[in-house]
Amino acid sequence: MTEYAEWSEAEPAVAPVSGAVTPADAADAARLVAFGLQPKLQPARDQEYADLLRRYREDPPFARLADAVATGLGLIVLEVSPRAGMAVTAAEDSVFAVRMGDYARRTSADGGDRFLHGLAHLAVAVMAFPRPEDLADDGYIGRVTVNGVDAFVRQTCHRLEERAAEQGENTDPASDAPGLETAWRIWARRSATGATKDARRLAGSTTGIVAKAVTFLTDSGFLQRTGDDNGGTYRTTARYQLQVRDLAGSAALAELLELGVVPVTDGTPTLLPADSGEDLDLVADAGLPFHST
Repeated sequence: MTEYAEWSEAEPAVAPVSGAVTPADAADAARLVAFGLQPKLQPARDQEYADLLRRYREDPPFARLADAVATGLGLIVLEVSPRAGMAVTAAEDSVFAVRMGDYARRTSADGGDRFLHGLAHLAVAVMAFPRPEDLADDGYIGRVTVNGVDAFVRQTCHRLEERAAEQGENTDPASDAPGLETAWRIWARRSATGATKDARRLAGSTTGIVAKAVTFLTDSGFLQRTGDDNGGTYRTTARYQLQVRDLAGSAALAELLELGVVPVTDGTPTLLPADSGEDLDLVADAGLPFHST
């Protein structure tokens, strides 16, 4: 008892800015992070969510507590605002991380298709926000279509073939070789639709791969479906803009942009050249990006 008393007396006093953190505060912070993991939930349609967002903005100790809860779960807070809610992304070692290999294996066991699915997601991001100013403008809304994304990638394939021919490179690499250029060449050989006898689109066709990508993004709160034209039309959400901003520094996206194939931003398939081993279940409704392995 004596030793415990001496240890207690030696503890430094803590003087938080707005009182000691209570279990109720911790529960509220965790609740806010839980709302952030439901990206299709709009703060304007949930009073509790809106109240917690307001508290985050107005109560710095509570904001730090919510950030700490997110960090402990392996999440990175991208933005907390009325437009995006609590937008979070998963760190690579987070239990919430969704990996492209896991995503692709749910569709096909073909190893080459993993690159095609990754390329589809890159192409959607580029078509949705083709210019740096689009990513910087919080009010910008990007629009894409399934057929437009497929046409964009095929135009990119053509540009890569031209570049390879000019540089005297091998234009027909092994189909199982890794790398984005190989994925683009596999894409060019793949049927765009591969329709079945009843005119249904095959999942392994390039438009089928794009359709799966935009469906996943829609289910994750990144896109909103607006119509059926051109294989399906979609508009971006604030959360997707934040995710693409986070992706913008990746080498793959930079390489794709440097090719100078710029899509028309209304989402139509018309393109204009530039002037210058274990299957893991996807986390349901989690607005999280892919990781590469």
